[in-house]
Amino acid sequence: MKKLISLTILAAATAAGAQSFNNLELGLTGGYAGGLSGEVFVHAPNVVGPVGVKVGVAYTRPRDSINDASPEIPGLSGPGQTFGGAKQAGRVTESGNQTVVSVDGTYGLGEVAPGIDTMVYGGARYGMFKSTEGYGTSGNTTYSSNAFGLGAGAMASYALTGNLSLVADLGADYFFKSTINSNTTRADGSTASDSVSTGDGSYSAFDSRVVRPGTNFKARLGVKYMF
Repeated sequence: MKKLISLTILAAATAAGAQSFNNLELGLTGGYAGGLSGEVFVHAPNVVGPVGVKVGVAYTRPRDSINDASPEIPGLSGPGQTFGGAKQAGRVTESGNQTVVSVDGTYGLGEVAPGIDTMVYGGARYGMFKSTEGYGTSGNTTYSSNAFGLGAGAMASYALTGNLSLVADLGADYFFKSTINSNTTRADGSTASDSVSTGDGSYSAFDSRVVRPGTNFKARLGVKYMF
């Protein structure tokens, strides 16, 4: 994560080109994006007129990592034996995380009200998603996938001091389907791995079991500092 943040800062600084660092913005926001989510971003506004560049790294802990309606054990559980039911009974656990790197073009709209500055943004996304289902001493399975996507949104900021501003971020990201990798660790310590591509006949079963963003709406609030 630290490496990603460092790359984020470096990429935004490079994108600014010959622009003075006097206008570079560093921001930190937190809120909701399919779960508890936070993002660190660097924004170089007015690179060419009102057009700027924003690069960010977001980290999310999703509400669910495994679909509750899917079978308790893939290929073995009978009708009615759902993962959600097993979770409530304490037989299984789930965990997961999502990391999204974003590169956006921004367009400054100026002040819409006294002290409130706004901009819109849009660009590319690269998401790294991981979900784990645990069966106690019986073992666990971790699913992972990386996917490209697109995103857009709007940000509004309100100056608190000369360089520090309160910032609100509303937007949505869309991610394309991608290969799902699985790695299983059994009770005896043995492991098994698999990789299911989008064209595989079993892809729909994996896709419906593992919770990953399709369209992800986000709402975050935080601060930014202008250098």
